[in-house]
Amino acid sequence: MAVPTLRPATAADMSRVAEIWHEAWHVAHPGHVPDGLTAARTLAAFRDRTPARVADTTVAEVDGAVVGFTMTADDEVEQVFVDPAHHGTGVAGPLLEEAERRVRAAGFAEAWLAVVVGNARARRFYERRGWVDAGDLPYVVSAGGATYTSPCRRYVKRL
Repeated sequence: MAVPTLRPATAADMSRVAEIWHEAWHVAHPGHVPDGLTAARTLAAFRDRTPARVADTTVAEVDGAVVGFTMTADDEVEQVFVDPAHHGTGVAGPLLEEAERRVRAAGFAEAWLAVVVGNARARRFYERRGWVDAGDLPYVVSAGGATYTSPCRRYVKRL
């Protein structure tokens, strides 16, 4: 098992964050979200999104390399992604714990996150860590100039 070092992201990390986000997103989402959304999730699109998120991003390093990240927004654990080469190595757990800590430190007693219905691996991960499926959440996102609705489940956890 990898023992990641967690730290706040810096502007210099955001290119690597975009790469991980792009690669891991494309492992977990195709076939479970609208095809147009999958096509719009290019590496360039992720590179455009990450610089503005540096302040709410925590990265995980293993042997000095960034291998995962989490982003929070108010009471939402918005993103938790790990480089697919590091799936199953113990990186995601500490990242999720840090996201929960950040939400709690922001004054919230409960956190929530959205998981695409077909992403069984992520759903099992969250459930093992005490998150509860609170029901349907049609998640509306804009990408590539269009709007898409992804079938998601809303997960919640008391902090």
